[in-house]
Amino acid sequence: MPDQTIFRHRTIALGDAPVGYRGQIVALDMNGASDAGLPGSELERRLIELGFVEGAQVELLHQGLFGGDPIAVRVAASTIALRRREAKAVLVSIGEGVP
Repeated sequence: MPDQTIFRHRTIALGDAPVGYRGQIVALDMNGASDAGLPGSELERRLIELGFVEGAQVELLHQGLFGGDPIAVRVAASTIALRRREAKAVLVSIGEGVP
């Protein structure tokens, strides 16, 4: 579970962000992705290996036509496809692209 001090910043789960969102990763919170189909520790390991680390810049580029799944996310210089339910474990700062 992430340090509670991060919640002083306004955050949103990446899985809830709209297409066009740009911001910075604040923390990973496996409690937000309890329905991801993977144990929390496995999902966390995979996200970190893909570059979803605190401080990384992210941009939500595209979403699938039916149900908005999967989403295409740019992290650093990589574009990665994720299910929205997996992306809910990634807490990001509320910034450009979020009303």
